[in-house]
Amino acid sequence: MASINKVFILGNLGSDPELATTSTGRSVANFNVATNESWTDKQGERRERTEWHKIVVWGKQAEFCKEYLSKGRTVFIEGRIQTRSWEDKEGQKRYTTEIVANNVQFVGGSGGSGGSGRGQARSEGPNTLVEPAGAAAATPPAIADDDVPF
Repeated sequence: MASINKVFILGNLGSDPELATTSTGRSVANFNVATNESWTDKQGERRERTEWHKIVVWGKQAEFCKEYLSKGRTVFIEGRIQTRSWEDKEGQKRYTTEIVANNVQFVGGSGGSGGSGRGQARSEGPNTLVEPAGAAAATPPAIADDDVPF
């Protein structure tokens, strides 16, 4: 039986994208997107929960994200979930789960300093999002509790 790993996220950037270049010259952008869920509990109280998603974008698409996206901007992400591990400077094994985007659509106005209108960046093909194992710049930036806006 075949399996599917497909994710769709519509949310707002929590910070400006960070752009890096791997040792092979490939661009990679990392940023977080917040999605919100609201409901009414059994007592009739309105509740809301924010979920944060780590997004990784490769290649030319990463460069477009850095140029046109900024904190607060609404984006539609299509991609796949990936969990990977690495060793930190102290030799401890670390894990992260992220969404590797293969389609990023810029929704609405600029929401910040970059770009305007609606734009779209796509990957160059299905295999362009896979970076060789051990690429130093592929490790996402650490996010401290103080960086999370809630």
